[in-house]
Amino acid sequence: MAYDAASFDATLAAAAGNDPALLTELRAAFVESLEHQVDLLRRSRCDGNWEVAAMRLRGLGASFHSLELQRLAEEALDSAPGEPTVIRKLERLRADFTASLGG
Repeated sequence: MAYDAASFDATLAAAAGNDPALLTELRAAFVESLEHQVDLLRRSRCDGNWEVAAMRLRGLGASFHSLELQRLAEEALDSAPGEPTVIRKLERLRADFTASLGG
């Protein structure tokens, strides 16, 4: 599963302008937030915590124009708390983003 690089990269480039340090910082902030929300989703066992984490992931995807993240967050919202297939898909997406940063 590859992340939707074109719209994500275009969003970051528009926000950072000609500042490569800011671009790096925005990418790192996105990955950090993604990792945190996926971790919260993974540890969620009740409907409320699961929904909050999934909605935050959907918002993160919308903010950074990551259609794949938005789609997976919607899948999580339609799933039972702790659904392992959704968590695995989100972890693969997180790994793809992390790899794109070289780490």
